[in-house]
Amino acid sequence: MDAPTLPAPAAQVDDSTPAPELSDPALRALLPEHIGHKYQAVPLRRENGELIVGMVTPGDLRAVDDLRALLGERFTRVAITETQFADLLGERRKLDQEVNNVAQIVVDDAFDEQQDLASLRAVVEEAPIVKFVNLIILQAVQERASDIHVEPTEHDLRIRYRIDGVLHERMRQPRSIIPGVISRLKVMADIDIAERRVPKDGRISLTVDGAVVDLRVSTLPTVHGEKIVMRILDRASSVMSLAKLGFLPNQLAQYEHSFRKPYGAILVTGPTGSGKTTTLYATLNLLNVESRNIVTVEDPVEYRLANVNQVQVNPKAGLTFENALRSILRQDPDIILVGEIRDRETGVIAIEAALTGHLVLTTLHTNDAPSTPLRLIEMGIEPFLVTSAVDCVLAQRLARRLCDRCKVPFVPTELELSAAKWDFSRASIEGLVFYRGIGCPQCGGTGYRGRLAIHEVMVMSEELDKLVVSRASSEEVRRVATEQGMMDLRSDGLAKVALGLTTLSEVSRVVA
Repeated sequence: MDAPTLPAPAAQVDDSTPAPELSDPALRALLPEHIGHKYQAVPLRRENGELIVGMVTPGDLRAVDDLRALLGERFTRVAITETQFADLLGERRKLDQEVNNVAQIVVDDAFDEQQDLASLRAVVEEAPIVKFVNLIILQAVQERASDIHVEPTEHDLRIRYRIDGVLHERMRQPRSIIPGVISRLKVMADIDIAERRVPKDGRISLTVDGAVVDLRVSTLPTVHGEKIVMRILDRASSVMSLAKLGFLPNQLAQYEHSFRKPYGAILVTGPTGSGKTTTLYATLNLLNVESRNIVTVEDPVEYRLANVNQVQVNPKAGLTFENALRSILRQDPDIILVGEIRDRETGVIAIEAALTGHLVLTTLHTNDAPSTPLRLIEMGIEPFLVTSAVDCVLAQRLARRLCDRCKVPFVPTELELSAAKWDFSRASIEGLVFYRGIGCPQCGGTGYRGRLAIHEVMVMSEELDKLVVSRASSEEVRRVATEQGMMDLRSDGLAKVALGLTTLSEVSRVVA
């Protein structure tokens, strides 16, 4: 049964908004080419959740009515020239032609579970499949994506890129090409194409635009076929400096005071994808001098650091975090980086290493800094060991950075400030300039380009140690830490909004 069609609101004309030279391929897919050609219209971008449609004749109300019915959502019309429309249509036709070349090598049921594997291996080496897969990777790298999602659905194949922490749909293709595309990626990652029932991991290394790029490949069987996610790891990218990660001066001074000590444990916490590893690598970069022996144990080793001994765990071979750490302690280390404290055994060894004259940097999955020492205790580590070893906890999130090219000042409403939990009792907005991105070709129409970290630095003190030993609540720990000068995640984020680095909506998105 088809879902009911709701009447869409009328379209508005915006003569002040310039049409970009490039449009979003995912949005172009909203409008079939023959319809777009008939009305000389093409979806361009979204601004504040509203669709922007470029039209050669935006005053054609009959065309507007038809487009409104097809799109089923509010949209604003923007005038474009016939030349711009032809260029935009040419981009789509070029991509579509590439896809058609691939789709022609298969039919809807050309491949199934019983298909001869030798035939499938032959097909995935053919030029169209190879070219299409290369196109997906090339486009992702050019758009600064961190992950590529290749997802079979009930009706088609969906390709999405994660850019600046947010997933964007880039294309949908016929189901007929799914076996060829998935198998081609598995062959490139040295994964057995005959095994489709269990998750598998692999790695692809290739050169894109002259730079060597590694892709960490993960497959997952779903009801509609195998889904593949590829994490893009650029070998050529240098480790960022702490100053460029978004630290406020006071936060950076507190953190640096801790990691400059010769021993102790520093914990960086946050959810998956919050930039913990990047922060630790940037920290090691500052500590990496000839007189220090630095050893890391990671799963996996994502970036290579010069003059650092990096160990990748291999559970199948018996190399776990626990026994790797024990071996590292016999290697006369000065600084140890533990990729993640996953269990009591790893935690105890890391904490004991910090108590025996080593600087230990590690990560943990917690929501904020005050709850981190209590999380270690819940894992079974004695409270006195935690308070004796832990010197600093850094919690962080990643927020999208405003695009410098298209950000414009605006005055937020009281509702927007309240939604972001702006504390009027502590900070007045008088004299502050708030910004938002209007979207441009450089940022892909999103208004954001790149990311910055939002931090919460909690330096342990005698009062905090007493609270941890007595197993006080995280709220009590937070209250005392705040009294001692800790700036929580939201306050740090709002401070960066006031500096014009990000937006109120981004802070609300990434901070609970």
